[in-house]
Amino acid sequence: MHSAPIEFFVHEQGRKVARSLQFDELIIAGWTGRDPVARDKHIAELEELGIPRPASTPIYYRVASSRLSTRPAIEVSGENSSGEVEFVLMRIDGRLYVGLGSDHTDRKVETYNITVSKQMCDKPIAPDLWSFDDVVRHWDQLVLRSYATIEGRRELYQEGTLSGMLAPADLIERGFGRSGLPERAAMFGGTFAARGGIRPASRFEYELSDPVLGRVIEHGYDVKVLPVLG
Repeated sequence: MHSAPIEFFVHEQGRKVARSLQFDELIIAGWTGRDPVARDKHIAELEELGIPRPASTPIYYRVASSRLSTRPAIEVSGENSSGEVEFVLMRIDGRLYVGLGSDHTDRKVETYNITVSKQMCDKPIAPDLWSFDDVVRHWDQLVLRSYATIEGRRELYQEGTLSGMLAPADLIERGFGRSGLPERAAMFGGTFAARGGIRPASRFEYELSDPVLGRVIEHGYDVKVLPVLG
């Protein structure tokens, strides 16, 4: 089942081209840290919230592709959800592209069913994409960063270089074998531990910075909390 068309700007070899894209699959790769110590730190912080350890590391959750959204706000049920900055790999017309997303997740539901928790919330994604070929040689130098607005104050929430995550080729092969990422699939690539622990925010902003080519993908969204009445 296709997602609704999403409008992107694709940046490739110095050009910027507008494209309307649809996706057949959305995969959320979890526990993808290259460093087992850092990976286990993120697992530990989730355990503090009552979220069980994963069945495997990495692990690949399937989510409805219709959850992808570039809208400036999302609606969630209750006050127990939070965002996580992640790079996103996409296969389009046989080529690989890099985007930026937030794996916004309901933490209460996550305590008893991680797969269902991933499906509970929209997955905000930035409307800009880079060609993977343009960044593959300096991939480990790319920086993921997020900011959370909590009680009216904007705070640095996450930060790290992609040297801390599994390399794309390894991540793809572990999940899909040598056949590679399927056509019209988008895969979130994992995240870093939150500074000060996982907590909800009224606004979440995030970026993927390329210090070598001097550019950045940025996005953000407001979180509207809907009441849970029973």
